Amino acid sequence: MIGIFGGTFDPVHYGHLRSALEAKELFGLSEVRLIPCSVPPHRPQPVAAPFQRLQMLKLGINNRPGWVVDTRELDRAGPSYMVDTLRSLRNEFPGRPLLLFIGCDAFNGLTSWHRWQHLFEYAHLAVLTRPGFAPQPLNEFFKLRLAEEKEQLRQAPAGKLFFQPITLLDVSATRIRQAIAEKRNPDFLLPDAVLDYIRSQGLYEK
Repeated sequence: MIGIFGGTFDPVHYGHLRSALEAKELFGLSEVRLIPCSVPPHRPQPVAAPFQRLQMLKLGINNRPGWVVDTRELDRAGPSYMVDTLRSLRNEFPGRPLLLFIGCDAFNGLTSWHRWQHLFEYAHLAVLTRPGFAPQPLNEFFKLRLAEEKEQLRQAPAGKLFFQPITLLDVSATRIRQAIAEKRNPDFLLPDAVLDYIRSQGLYEK
């Protein structure tokens, strides 16, 4: 199975990386693909330039085996709709199970995403939650796709919804950018190599 993590990664931090690591282990993923968004349709535009976010992401994963920085959204013009990304991945990996990982907040807003129902044609959705999290009541569309066991995700390339509690670190890119702008030290919130790059580029200082 291939895991897919999207985001602006502005900058990448330990919250992103720890979630991806736990997901890789819990689901037995052969590969984790981190896909930096070019033009996010549901949130403010990134502060750092695309090439800077890409470089920070590469520094963050540090050539870790089984981790891939996927540039298809940066290479594509227009809004970075996840449904287009998943369709592209499905064409590349026609028979393999694909798992799109999203957080519980993103899931609660999923019905506002572009062509959200079609996401399930190309991938499974795995919602990463804090222990004890209770999602909003599921509509009939989601109930029909709900998987009770992880093993069900291996039995088809796409189409299922699964909720997985993990250790979610309370780290946000917004707070990191704010700390840097206020000349506070964001050590231990993100990899040293990423922080060194931020300082070398003068990112987020204003």
